[in-house]
Amino acid sequence: MNDRNFITLKDLKVYQLARVLSSKAWDVYCDLTFEQKKIMGDQFIRSMDSIGANIAEGYGRYHAMDQVKFYLYSRGSMFEAYYHWTSLLFERKIISEADFGYINTHSKDLEVRLNNFISSTRKSIKK
Repeated sequence: MNDRNFITLKDLKVYQLARVLSSKAWDVYCDLTFEQKKIMGDQFIRSMDSIGANIAEGYGRYHAMDQVKFYLYSRGSMFEAYYHWTSLLFERKIISEADFGYINTHSKDLEVRLNNFISSTRKSIKK
């Protein structure tokens, strides 16, 4: 793939940001007790990891409509991971304000970038 217009998955900013969040989520997960991991942590880390996984799967699809489907799954996982699980962990005083703030800042950035990525992929269908 020597095409100069081709961007590799690892060079996609939206994917990079998903991986940053996934890494931070792993740090948070590792600090949870066994009970916290089983009650909330496992679902938190799965949903956070699913963001990047779905971006990767969509990026590997040939048709733009298939790509959009997986990017929407990624968006759903992001909402689950951030708006539900991260908020619950913070409300229940399981994660620190610093960790919550870090995830909050990066999640908001990812949300905008992912929405733009979905929009641009959809626009390519109409061309």
